[in-house]
Amino acid sequence: MRRRDFIVLAGCAAAAPTLAASGQQVQLPVIGFLSSISEEAYILAAFRRGLSEQGYVEGRDVAIEYRYAQGHYDRLTAIANELVTRPVDVIVAFPSSPAALAAKAATSSIPIVFYLGADPVELGLVSSYNRPGSNATGVSIIASSLTPKRLELLDGFLPKSLPLALLVNPTNKLVDAESKLAEEAARALGRKLILVGAGTESEIDTAFETLAQKGAGGLAISAEAFLAARRNQIAKLAERHRISTIYPNRLAMEAGGLMSYGSNPLELFRQVGIYVGKVLKGASPADLPVLQPTTFELVINMKTAKELGLNIPPTLLARADEVIE
Repeated sequence: MRRRDFIVLAGCAAAAPTLAASGQQVQLPVIGFLSSISEEAYILAAFRRGLSEQGYVEGRDVAIEYRYAQGHYDRLTAIANELVTRPVDVIVAFPSSPAALAAKAATSSIPIVFYLGADPVELGLVSSYNRPGSNATGVSIIASSLTPKRLELLDGFLPKSLPLALLVNPTNKLVDAESKLAEEAARALGRKLILVGAGTESEIDTAFETLAQKGAGGLAISAEAFLAARRNQIAKLAERHRISTIYPNRLAMEAGGLMSYGSNPLELFRQVGIYVGKVLKGASPADLPVLQPTTFELVINMKTAKELGLNIPPTLLARADEVIE
């Protein structure tokens, strides 16, 4: 893998972050953008919107050094260390727990603003939600807690004879906790659960072949960064193998996903940008409470349902926040 395949610079603004002011060169503050996946336009747009609300526009008020691990979590440590030696004024670590942990391991002094799907207290990133007490804070969606609910939604319209399944990324250290929650939920529903893992594109293909062979009727996608980035591939495979699939958020609906249940990631990425702006203004991460989503939305794609020949119960449609026709 060549360096440019997973490191992207922010052009001239990042390479030489200076502005001319009264004939003097003024150094711009630098944000280190540490992502566990590839570049995602929707993430950057929401993040920059939040940043601009605090008065920071890239190239004018701040420079950003972008680093992407392309889904290879084992590269995050080296990339985080590179940003620290740059050095940068604040590190944005998202959208995953591995990115946040790599940043925290790399520095105890540079402020870190994270976006992750796990409990930051259990991970040792912060002391508490209200008073993080360290150089890190951000947004936590505690994604695995919604996995039982997603399985319950699938159970509401699929024949009881069909197994349910959960797709996870085995390279993420938090997979065991989510798998345990899913197994408990499946037992409570009286369903057989099939666990499949995928940490690469080819493994996603293999996972769906396994699901088809085992006759899975419904599949919940783990709220995990790499899998979220592969939503188009997953949606196409789900259609090909005629598996009813529920996703962590509405972004997969654009790719033809059947259902989603979760928080609005665009608003949360915007909040990350706001927090970074506050840190650049002098706020300490130790005093900025970790944010959590307070609302969750159910989206149902009836176009996909019809293509799969599914009969979505009116009661379930009535519960949906949005129905895509």
